[in-house]
Amino acid sequence: MSNTLKANEYNAYYSPYVMPVKDAPLLELLSNSLDTTVAFFHSLNKDKLEYTYAPGKWTPKEILQHLIDTERVFSYRALFIARAIHTDLKGFDQDEFAETVQANQFTRESLLEDYIAVRKASITLFKSFSSETLLRIGKASGSDISVRACGYILCGHEKHHCQIINERYL
Repeated sequence: MSNTLKANEYNAYYSPYVMPVKDAPLLELLSNSLDTTVAFFHSLNKDKLEYTYAPGKWTPKEILQHLIDTERVFSYRALFIARAIHTDLKGFDQDEFAETVQANQFTRESLLEDYIAVRKASITLFKSFSSETLLRIGKASGSDISVRACGYILCGHEKHHCQIINERYL
């Protein structure tokens, strides 16, 4: 099996997330980005954790919670598709999630503890998939998506948000 993710495995909407990471081995990406993301959020000054650069934009804490929520959603999608459950998995409204969870009430440490637990579970999940299973295609939000595309989207999405914090918050 080729490591390179193909365009027919995901909706073009996800291209900005997928393109920077699509050629790397998925399990390596998941593991490396765990360490990188934890170190990145630990490096942020405490006074920046609840800062927004413009009205209506999320704080770094809210972004971290968004990464956690997205990880759960895409791992769930990967599991359903891997198990050959033939249904169109619903999308989720990230803004409703962010508003409801109120991430700024949590400490950085508690958010990172949650992130680490979720990512380790994702790594274990993706390790359990055979090469054939990783290529299985299902439906999510009305579009085709492969099991492995779910993992690549997680990594690229995370990288994207960390870059945004670097560019606009620091």
